[in-house]
Amino acid sequence: MRGEVHAWLKENWDPTLGVFEWRNKLADSGWGCVAWPTQWYGKGLAGSLEAVVREEFNAVGAVGVAAGVGMSLAAPTILGHGSDDVKSRFLRPTLTGEIKWCQLFSEPGSGSDLAGLTTTAELDGDEWVVRGQKVWNSGAHKANFGILLARTNSDVPKHKGISYFAIDMRQAGIEVRPLRQANGYSTFNEVFMDEARVPAANLIGERENGWAIALTTLAHERGANTARRPKFRNVDAGRCVAEAAKESQEYFATYAWYPQRAGRPDLVPLQVHATGQVDDPVVRQLAMAVASQDRLNRWTVQRTLAGRKAGRPPGPEGSLAKLNGSLMARLCNKAHSEIAGAAGMLVGPDGPQNGMVGEVLISTPAMSIAGGTDEIQHNIIGERVLGLPKEPGNDGDLPFREVKSNRR
Repeated sequence: MRGEVHAWLKENWDPTLGVFEWRNKLADSGWGCVAWPTQWYGKGLAGSLEAVVREEFNAVGAVGVAAGVGMSLAAPTILGHGSDDVKSRFLRPTLTGEIKWCQLFSEPGSGSDLAGLTTTAELDGDEWVVRGQKVWNSGAHKANFGILLARTNSDVPKHKGISYFAIDMRQAGIEVRPLRQANGYSTFNEVFMDEARVPAANLIGERENGWAIALTTLAHERGANTARRPKFRNVDAGRCVAEAAKESQEYFATYAWYPQRAGRPDLVPLQVHATGQVDDPVVRQLAMAVASQDRLNRWTVQRTLAGRKAGRPPGPEGSLAKLNGSLMARLCNKAHSEIAGAAGMLVGPDGPQNGMVGEVLISTPAMSIAGGTDEIQHNIIGERVLGLPKEPGNDGDLPFREVKSNRR
């Protein structure tokens, strides 16, 4: 396998190509996504071999497929549920990066209770007319398409009346507004849809089976299949690398604050030494708790990656990793607060670690909310791993239009 990849790269890697031209060659070869089926730009091989391909690409400095929501969320969902027509129109330009995606799931009144969403899609001839609002949409201002959940039937229970669409973000019926965060960043958006249009052909999967399809997307979001940031050893190595590096920089700028959201455990020992508290028993205990949780998190991620390499789809273990991430964020917040004291309120160059500690303290609460709240993850683990009874709801099998909602 390694020899085949090496031989193909030796014959085909050309850093003078444009990045889209090169990625189209990848799509034709199947080496960009070896675990995808052969008829859909892959090799039909085990996911464990992706690491081998990545190593060979890195060895020669070759550019891989596009990073982002498209490849981490949209493409796996389309592969698993889309029609051949949908796959033929969306997979290749997603792989090359010519189409960029955002996720349109959460709503102001339907965050944790995602299935209670009230955005509607009504069929009008060969188009769906979409009305509603979404929120916490990363990269929506840059996206060409969005993966959209909308209610297409209010006369059935809430989980059964949702459909899944690919919606064109560059149309008159969609308005994207940025949200300003407490930590100074503006990486999320709210999206308003007023008479937005979706061709009937852009329905992904079967009508009103959107909830089951959304679970595929959410499993990838919570699991280890997150967007991997590519490394470029030499951005002056040619046009292809330069264009890919610029694309990566623009995309990952949205997530510049995510390390702070996760707690920055790496800064804890630095702060202990910087503040001269090495011998303080309380501080030492906090630092040790952070180090232990950090090691546990790494092992959990390794276990998840091992499952993916063995060919298993993302499952409830993603919820365990998500909960561990929230626990780490809270532990780090506590440790940084104890170590920095009142100085932790300072941001910018005057704050501890050039203001990073203050940014951590403001950002970490997001970890328990984004990607599914801790409460939702506890329910998933309880029901799908431990076999506990499903948490009772107040809607039962009522038609959605009869369910109480703070949006209606």
